[in-house]
Amino acid sequence: MNESGETKTNAAQATETEPTDPCAEVRQQLEEARAASESHLDQWRRTAAEFANYKKRVERDNAEFLKSATAGFIKRLLPIVDDIERGFENLPEHLRGDGWVNGVDLVRQKLNALLANEGIEVIERGAGSFDPALHEAVTYEPSEELEDGEIIDVIQKGYRLGERVLRPAQVRVAKR
Repeated sequence: MNESGETKTNAAQATETEPTDPCAEVRQQLEEARAASESHLDQWRRTAAEFANYKKRVERDNAEFLKSATAGFIKRLLPIVDDIERGFENLPEHLRGDGWVNGVDLVRQKLNALLANEGIEVIERGAGSFDPALHEAVTYEPSEELEDGEIIDVIQKGYRLGERVLRPAQVRVAKR
């Protein structure tokens, strides 16, 4: 027993007195720090990407809101534009060239330039055929000269902002 007891004591003393490898501990700590660093870097990259996406989404939403607000204002302005245009279409011949009328014509031109600068486009007659996305048929009239569905005349101009139709053009459409 003495021998076996002494052997255990000597083996225990040998393990306690043997120096542990200090480099192994430092390597372990370094690996843990690298893993934590990679985790933090990955988290930071994800957060940065999420923020960039958020920023783009906010800019897109703001642009859409501005476009919507502009469209709402322009819609309310269009009847005034129509009235001015009708006034000049029905201007008596003896008033053409009058200074006051020329001044009002300059206001009309500035108003049309303002609409153009805001990206407002007049819906053109196109190739002459009726398009329900752009036109509103007020009447269908029999016609021998025109094909079925062709536009005879534009009663009221239509307007759009980009692809968005603010007001469809009111047209007379031919029917065979």
